[in-house]
Amino acid sequence: MSTDRVSEEIPSLLAGERLDRIVSLIAEISRADAAETVNRGGVSVDGAVVRSGKIRLDEGQVVEVDRSAIPRDEPPGPDPSVRIVVVYEDDHVIVVDKSPGIVVHPGAGNPSGTLVNGLLARFPEISSVGDPLRPGIVHRLDVGTSGLLVVARSSEAYDALVEALSEHEVSRHYVALVWGRLDAPTGTIDAAIGRDPRDPLKMAVVASGKPARTHYAVEKEFTEPEVSVLACELDTGRTHQIRVHLAAVGHPVVGDVTYGGQRAGLPMDRPFLHAGRLSFVHPVSHEVLDFESPLPEDLIQVLGRCR
Repeated sequence: MSTDRVSEEIPSLLAGERLDRIVSLIAEISRADAAETVNRGGVSVDGAVVRSGKIRLDEGQVVEVDRSAIPRDEPPGPDPSVRIVVVYEDDHVIVVDKSPGIVVHPGAGNPSGTLVNGLLARFPEISSVGDPLRPGIVHRLDVGTSGLLVVARSSEAYDALVEALSEHEVSRHYVALVWGRLDAPTGTIDAAIGRDPRDPLKMAVVASGKPARTHYAVEKEFTEPEVSVLACELDTGRTHQIRVHLAAVGHPVVGDVTYGGQRAGLPMDRPFLHAGRLSFVHPVSHEVLDFESPLPEDLIQVLGRCR
């Protein structure tokens, strides 16, 4: 599917809800913008365009949103006060080591102060690359996740990186600290991810979700508290994928308040998740680029409290 389109199958919890509310949730836009997107013919239900946001949907129906029909806000502007750490740059790509607490691009509830605003201050030319509201962005890291992110600096690189990501040709490695000890030293969690039928603002392992695969290897185990350090690698890039998968097998990421990882034994103000390695083929030179980011100091301190 084109990156300009997003689709979801209606879970039981959203059955009976109005179309405009559902569009607001799945496209991450305001209710007003969702209603206008429907009015513009940018939304289909079970393959048919619907122009009324007031209709109510049934479980199992499929809603598809054409992002190009979403009302456009003002494109983000430069903000030199946003701290960005660039580990590599050339005419086509930028590799950033993102700090925790920074949102990658503007969206509902985060209109400014994002990584994109900081990038625009340093690389104003990316304003014409990709989606004007999230220029240069080809993949994301959650706000609480630190580590490596590749950004397109040219349109040629943008198209190539989007395709490489869709073909699983970008290697992304993470370090996670999880509760408990896993049964096997290595493994693969292969389980579809979609919206949580009990809470549409969260993700969950659901049969109707999109394919998702996470590989893990245990690197270290502790007994006080009982936690394990994992190396994780993504085949796919679903929203909250590592956090959802590990929580689903009973080992939530330490500090993850959304998915059951915030516990008194090891309090944290963010999930212990770091994108420590990134590897991809350069979209123009075709050279293999490989980057590593050391564990941030706050996560090193957490490990120092484990025995």
